[in-house]
Amino acid sequence: MHIDFRHLRTIRAIHQAGGLARAADLLHITQSALSHQIKGLEDQAGVELFVRRSKPLKLSAAGLRLLRVAEKVLPEIEALEAEFSGLRQGSAGRLHIAIECHACFEWLFPVLERFRQTWVDVDIDIRPGLAFDALPALAKEEVDLVVSSDPENIPGVTFQPLFDYEPLFVASAQHPLAAKSFVEAGDFRDETLITYPVDRSRLDVFTEMLTPAKVEPRAVRQIELTAVILLLVASNRGVAVLPDWVLREQRTSTEFITRPLTEAGVTKRLYAAIRSDDVDKPFMSYLIRLAREIPLRLQRPDIPKN
Repeated sequence: MHIDFRHLRTIRAIHQAGGLARAADLLHITQSALSHQIKGLEDQAGVELFVRRSKPLKLSAAGLRLLRVAEKVLPEIEALEAEFSGLRQGSAGRLHIAIECHACFEWLFPVLERFRQTWVDVDIDIRPGLAFDALPALAKEEVDLVVSSDPENIPGVTFQPLFDYEPLFVASAQHPLAAKSFVEAGDFRDETLITYPVDRSRLDVFTEMLTPAKVEPRAVRQIELTAVILLLVASNRGVAVLPDWVLREQRTSTEFITRPLTEAGVTKRLYAAIRSDDVDKPFMSYLIRLAREIPLRLQRPDIPKN
């Protein structure tokens, strides 16, 4: 039995059109050629794939089974064809990225590692957007993409949604707050809060919880590296609030507990801000797709890394 992509496209078109004439139009062939394809397909399969004399034309049980295969396989092939078409349109360009999110390096590096394997001639650079005004720099073409959680209405700039994430409270498994199923603003009053060395307006724990509640932690300790933050938390030297993609391994560790902020939890969304003129660039579309897919593996412990 030999079934090729042409056969799969044929059975999908007939199912979508409900008749040979319309299906032939979808496939850009004559009705006679389509009838010949159907006969060849049934000869290959060795079974009838269509219910004869039915209007609209219906698939048999065997035909429906083949249709399920077509609906699974063809989108993958079409996506691959589109990707290769983009590669043929041009493989060089510039991709200078500014990040308004200190912890974003945790998922951005795997994204860029995959990206460079396909777009080897694209010049990549990363600039910490916390050190300058990233969005104005984007409009001035000083950078090409800004990772941000705060979309703005800027002429000529498009904010592409990437993925939602949850800021999570993390503490030592021996911490008294481990007994709670969620944490509230008041729980931080007696705690040393360990954060990245950025302004409070860039930290979810302040913007989403502490500042609105007018709660101040006992102390705030700023640490540059995520690994050091987690080391201090495990040693019960303080608590932290980190995005879920950072805490992939800690959520299944016996050293740590993670809890939602408030009973309902907090959900935030990351965006890629790009110039509207760059939206259709093949390499930009490819990067956006990777940035939507790869972080999911870091957010969910049950998804393999590779």
